[in-house]
Order: sequence, then C-alpha cells, then structure tokens
Amino acid sequence: MPAENDQFDFNDRYGITPARSWVRYAIAFGVVGGAWLLWAGLHQATPALRYELISFTNEDPRNPEVRFLVQRADGSKEVQCTLAARDYDKNVVGQIDITIAAGETYLEPTFTVPTRADAVNVGISSCRTLP
Repeated sequence: MPAENDQFDFNDRYGITPARSWVRYAIAFGVVGGAWLLWAGLHQATPALRYELISFTNEDPRNPEVRFLVQRADGSKEVQCTLAARDYDKNVVGQIDITIAAGETYLEPTFTVPTRADAVNVGISSCRTLP
C-alpha cells in the first residue's frame, strides 16, 4: 500500500518525461542573438563619419561662431556639413553648408554663420561624406 504522502502520477507509471525541447531553441536563440548584438555593437562603435558640437560663441548675435569636431574614417573623402543658427523661439535664422576638403581624419574647424536676425544658439544639422 502506498504511503499517504505519495501522489499517483501516470507519467511516472508509463515512463513519460516532461518535454523540454524549448531549451534547445532558447539556447540557439541566445547564441545567435548574442552574436548579432556583439556584431552590431562593434560595427556601430566605429562609424565612418562622426561629428560633435564643441562650442559656439554668440558675442555678435548676427554672426555667431561655431566650433565642432569632425572625425572621418577615410581621409580621402570630402565632408559637407550643414550649420544652423536659431533664435529664441527656435526658428532658423541662418543656415550654411560648408565643405571640408579631403585630408586629415580628425579636425576641429571654426566657422561663422551669418544670420538675418539675432541668433541665440548654433548647431550642426547634419554632416555627410561626398562621393
């Protein structure tokens, strides 16, 4: 006679083990996902073109100066950047496209952005390499 604590289980009686086939799929998904995450992180860690605002001066609100960083992987390509000056209400009051000639891969140029009204700040709208 079985003990009172023992529970009758048909799976034990007929030798049926619980299905754990999902573990193999989870491990495969984890390995593939981890490899993709590692590749994506390393690929995006070294972009072909990097630009960043360093500072701007607004001593003359009609001609603010902007200093920024441009770092490119291939120094043989020209870079074109769009600089925009904005007023207090965030309206664009001045915008210029500047072209940086091929040469050094790390630059910190300074440019003046002429405006039609008093500017409060200056920023980099975009930078791209030219073919």
